[in-house]
Amino acid sequence: MEKTHRFTADESGSRLDMFVPGRLPEMSRTYIQKLIADGYITVNEQAVKASYKISDGDCVAVTIPPPTPSTLEAEDIPLNIVYEDEDLLVIDKPAGLTVHPAPGSPSHTLVNALLARFTDLPTGDDLVRPGIVHRLDKDTSGLMLVAKNRVALNKLANQFKARSVIKAYLVLVKGHLSPERGFIDAPIGRDPSHRKRMAVVNEGRQARTEYQVIKYTGDCTLLEVRLETGRTHQIRVHLLAIGYPVVGDTTYGVKSPLLSRQFVHACRLGFRLPSSGQYVEFKSELPPDLEQALERVA
Repeated sequence: MEKTHRFTADESGSRLDMFVPGRLPEMSRTYIQKLIADGYITVNEQAVKASYKISDGDCVAVTIPPPTPSTLEAEDIPLNIVYEDEDLLVIDKPAGLTVHPAPGSPSHTLVNALLARFTDLPTGDDLVRPGIVHRLDKDTSGLMLVAKNRVALNKLANQFKARSVIKAYLVLVKGHLSPERGFIDAPIGRDPSHRKRMAVVNEGRQARTEYQVIKYTGDCTLLEVRLETGRTHQIRVHLLAIGYPVVGDTTYGVKSPLLSRQFVHACRLGFRLPSSGQYVEFKSELPPDLEQALERVA
């Protein structure tokens, strides 16, 4: 069922796609721009562009269309929920679970599991990613955030954009990394030689990774890695670029007889609760397969 919000402008000079978010803060600017492009937002009963400059006294009508019927199916897949409130979930994702449906993984994903428990997760701008605020690679285990309503989704997404979310990972690399603490600041984009891979390339997007050596074990190094940005495959690409490939990573790192997936685990996640602004932080221990591999490389 459609719902329409009406506003009378009491200012002049703002772009339409800036004016509306100020009146409806639960909606992202991207979503509002899409509504404008699709004719769901009008000014004085006329369709206009997102760049339209508001004048004092303009009548702005924002119609929210009904959600597009989703082809996503609920699936009863076990989930380890470590925290839940009215706004969000923190999930400890197992390795091997894809976050959302994609051409190569149309089902059996985290999203399918969530839909078996929650029927009204916010879709944001992408209908196949209800509730998803950020992603982990399929074979990366550990902590993930899921939003339960649109206000929480937008507030959490804004924290990620502001780079105020703490995202820390335990990573095992081949070799003894030195110095024991440092930053990797190198742009990441599509590998021009292998379009399905990412690489450090001059025309890529800014990417920044901080690392701290936890211990040297055998001919490997266990690191805690913190991401300041969230580029695709960032940890694996950056560590390969400095000569310390991730153990078990068959795409960017080095194969290991001890592991069937990359040694990357999202161990810490810190953020502010959307409802109160209180900072909270959650931790996850190494899963058994990574713990056993770590013991055997010593």
